[in-house]
Amino acid sequence: MRSFRPGVTGTFGILTAGGDCPGLNAAIRGVCRAALSRYNMKVIGIADGFRGLIENDTRELRPRDFSGILTRGGTILGTSREKPFSRGSLAYKDNDIGQDKVAAIKKNYHKLGLDCLVILGGNGTHTTGYRLTWEGLNILGLPKTIDNDIMGTEMSFGFSSALGIATDAIDRLHSTAQSHSRVMVIELMGNKAGWLALYAGVAGGGDVILIPEIPYDIKSIARHLEERAEDGKDFSIVVVAEGALSIEEAQMDKKDRKKFRAESGAPSIAYRLAKEIEEETGRETRATVLGYVQRGGIPCATDRILATSLGTAAAELLAKGEYGRMVALVGNEIGSVDLSVPAEKVRTVPQDHYMIDTALSVGTCFGD
Repeated sequence: MRSFRPGVTGTFGILTAGGDCPGLNAAIRGVCRAALSRYNMKVIGIADGFRGLIENDTRELRPRDFSGILTRGGTILGTSREKPFSRGSLAYKDNDIGQDKVAAIKKNYHKLGLDCLVILGGNGTHTTGYRLTWEGLNILGLPKTIDNDIMGTEMSFGFSSALGIATDAIDRLHSTAQSHSRVMVIELMGNKAGWLALYAGVAGGGDVILIPEIPYDIKSIARHLEERAEDGKDFSIVVVAEGALSIEEAQMDKKDRKKFRAESGAPSIAYRLAKEIEEETGRETRATVLGYVQRGGIPCATDRILATSLGTAAAELLAKGEYGRMVALVGNEIGSVDLSVPAEKVRTVPQDHYMIDTALSVGTCFGD
């Protein structure tokens, strides 16, 4: 097998931004190991996302820093949801820093002597990265999110691990639902896209799956649950994405929808849905919100492999000087797409996706 050190040198910064997820450390390791051992590069680790670059909270990373982190959850760099740009792509002032955030990023980027900034994140992170290319910075992105909703890649790392956690939770609810003859509603993450709820619902045998892409009718759900009861199935599992909405809500604007949800008094959709199901069917219904458990823990094997592959591919792009791109799973190959592809977009579940038909074929109800 060929082993080489082509003499490539350079310096890049690396940060993780947005919500954490399993696989971030595996991706950091993949980028850094390949960049150092194969391409002789210098790595600057940036703490807490874009905030660290604004405040120049950085340090050089050496091999010992990313040794033994393949299986660790979270991120050794720390993360934040710092957004250097306001709406309309305009930079805004931070009273604590006393200077323009984008100007601070540019100043520290050049002060550190960076040839490129590698960003690990989701939709918001890649939107920020794309806007920073307008400011003259070299950016490379790696797609991470448990929601799997980043345009340009068929899978983001973090999704498979979260899918395993969510499926395990659904499996555990089955025994309680059956023992008490209850309807159990489990709420999973997915504010704008229902990939996690759809896949976990199919994997866990959910009887009803509700996702943002398909507005639901509570009466349709009630009919399905009653039909199950008439067939002797006196328990049911309802899997709902946090961003799922009723047909009525889908017709509202954002302001009215927010008011409607506040007036319901329910802390989240799982509790509101459980109440509605109980009122419609008279069946005892309980709600479970899985929450941040979905983000935690060690990455599964699939995420370790994907994150490592994307990381090493990013190192190769760094060596070639190919910037302004996001490494991605394209078909069955690791490739890359222009940063404009994921910027300000959400990859939603298509109505004709095979997984929806799969679920329908085994009798799953989508509430429509």
